[in-house]
Amino acid sequence: MNNNGDAELVFLPLGGIGEIGMNMYLYGFGPADDRQWLMVDCGVTFPSGEEPGIEIITPDTTYIEAERNLVGIVLTHAHEDHIGAVEELWPRLRAPVYGTRFALTLLKGKLAQRDWGKQVELIEVPYEGRLTIGPFDVEFINMAHSIPETNALAIRAGGGLVLHTADWKIDEAPGLGEPTNVKRLTELGDEGIDALICDSTNAVTEGATFSEGEVAETLKKLVADAPYRIAFTTFASNVARLIAIAEAAHAADRHLVIVGRAMRRIIDAAEETGYWPEHLSYLDEEDYGYLPPEKVVMLCTGSQGEPRAALARIAEDEHPNVTLSRGDWVVYSSRMIPGNEDGIYKVYNNLSRLGVKIIEHHPDGPIHSSGHCRRGELRQMYQWTRPRVVVPMHGEDRHLYEHVNLAKEEGLSALRNVRNGVMARLCPGPAEIIDEVPVGRLLRDGTLLLREDDGPLRERRKLSFVGTVTVFVVVDRKGEMAADPHIVMHGIPNLDEHGQLFAEIAERAIFNAFDGIPRPRRKDPRTLGEAVRRSVRGAINQAWGKKPLCTVRIATV
Repeated sequence: MNNNGDAELVFLPLGGIGEIGMNMYLYGFGPADDRQWLMVDCGVTFPSGEEPGIEIITPDTTYIEAERNLVGIVLTHAHEDHIGAVEELWPRLRAPVYGTRFALTLLKGKLAQRDWGKQVELIEVPYEGRLTIGPFDVEFINMAHSIPETNALAIRAGGGLVLHTADWKIDEAPGLGEPTNVKRLTELGDEGIDALICDSTNAVTEGATFSEGEVAETLKKLVADAPYRIAFTTFASNVARLIAIAEAAHAADRHLVIVGRAMRRIIDAAEETGYWPEHLSYLDEEDYGYLPPEKVVMLCTGSQGEPRAALARIAEDEHPNVTLSRGDWVVYSSRMIPGNEDGIYKVYNNLSRLGVKIIEHHPDGPIHSSGHCRRGELRQMYQWTRPRVVVPMHGEDRHLYEHVNLAKEEGLSALRNVRNGVMARLCPGPAEIIDEVPVGRLLRDGTLLLREDDGPLRERRKLSFVGTVTVFVVVDRKGEMAADPHIVMHGIPNLDEHGQLFAEIAERAIFNAFDGIPRPRRKDPRTLGEAVRRSVRGAINQAWGKKPLCTVRIATV
């Protein structure tokens, strides 16, 4: 990097490091007190059982909102964990959004549902295009992945060069689009890469990922061998996989039926952008009932056991248009994402009750391939690019740890402790951690975005474990109870282990608290309410072992 006064090129993840999903990376250039920032990706993650009522989760952008020097948002590809937060956060960020046609096509559909959607400046970048965004020179480089038009970014500023790989793998037969552009990556290595910010998802796995071409051949055999209906469930965004299944149906003279909105939305985008072959026709789910079983190939959403997805509803025999019967096959052309096991196994069990054969593996070849590089592919990336330093991203702690160790085994320097909120200077000089900034998560609750530590969300988590008690007490002017207390309970057992009603336990606790307060002090609603609250929670805890949320309302007559 050329000497440019006090200017530095820094890297600051707000999401995506120490986790898989919710990708949001900032690159800053300039002196410490006057940096301009480029955001790479703006993604979401999805809630677990620990966030009841929450629909999606995004990074907290408070830091970059305060900086006010965001020159652009660049999208590497169209997966939800890379673009899904744009429709949630753009009013806070208000920067131009750059991406290739397929990513922007999907994003436009999302923004069309927002009142402010037309305000977003969307700038389409041509295939392997190069453009200037503020002080940054950004070059798009084609990478093989599990969705069309995935790009690494060569980011130049002040003479420094950083390669941000995004999600990638090596696949000479990707099924759609071109293979990873090894020639350009090698040329960048010759130019001199200061830092490689690199995918770590499969850094714990040796070897190389299967090719989509190999998967396509196995799926073709499965369709040819199926005696009756055969249904495939996979990640809807994997257009190459969807086309492979459609081609298999076409070769077997079967009808392809699309079941699930997400699947249809991706196919619509693939048609609009020219990726869906014209000779491959398909039917909607309303046509399913008219087809002979031996002529059906289905594409269904729900590979991760999502309860509202098509496959879960079919397995429960609750889908309005589609059924499966004994002897039909369901092929899981996907991997089980950790945390989704319960939902997936529930669908498995429901399908088994219907007599459906579940296929997760095939002796003749792979039925799924990851979109992320394994250790063998990482070694090749190091050989092509020869960076001064490797900074692992897109992975949980164990993936990042193994990625650092692998880089060092291959003779490269690597930064070990970069996590969300940790700022690293990439150049000039040796790469090192220089600062930390506050980070967190925003949770969409209905139409609101709330910080994860907001009181209502904490209360809701607690409600899901301990229930709630609401107590109404009426006190007259003399400090006496004017009527029996009224108790409303939710999420609390009816009886304790001795067969006593919890309502009676609570009522006794109310009277004990009331009688324990001198009559003059009973006229103070705060004093009386707090005493009753403590007494009720304590009594229920003694009988149940859990302290419910308790609200007390005092009325004076």
